[in-house]
Amino acid sequence: MNKQAKVSGVILAGGLARRMQQQDKGLVLFNDKPMIEYAIQAIAPVVDELFVNANRHMSDYEKFSYPVISDENQDFAGPLAGVYAALTACQYKVLLVVPCDSPFMNASSLQCLIEQRAKQDADIAVAFDGERIHPVFMAIKSSLKDSLQAYLASGERKIDRWFEQHHCIKVDLRSSPDIFLNINTLEQLAELDTSK
Repeated sequence: MNKQAKVSGVILAGGLARRMQQQDKGLVLFNDKPMIEYAIQAIAPVVDELFVNANRHMSDYEKFSYPVISDENQDFAGPLAGVYAALTACQYKVLLVVPCDSPFMNASSLQCLIEQRAKQDADIAVAFDGERIHPVFMAIKSSLKDSLQAYLASGERKIDRWFEQHHCIKVDLRSSPDIFLNINTLEQLAELDTSK
């Protein structure tokens, strides 16, 4: 466990995966393992409690032995709805957020997000690849729950617009570009899968 203040974590697996013929991405096999297993391997060593945010196939996700939480509404409102669900459930002051479809993420990059947020006492630390931010890799203060609730209630969904309301820092992770490789289509899955 990490020596700093305790951290909660969530893996976002609640989307509809429209570009993947609506398959449940976290459960899709990549190199013979469900994609969510890669996320668990990366995030579990750096957090003190872990949730999986899912809106379908709950019993399949429960098999991974972490609490499964769903969005407040079943309208597949995007990543922020999953983040809000985690902020409602988590018990620690910082929440680390990762996607379920980036099988090359690693614990050291995630630890870097946690440390940089703490160092600058930022509301939000978001991953940056040198060109753009990757908003589903972030460490945020749990105290932002009310702000996020109000933002979602206003009908907003865009992550970066919500970031602008807070002290948000970019954490440069360009030295590990592979962590940002996310699998959105069956073609990408076939291309990157080396088990076949």
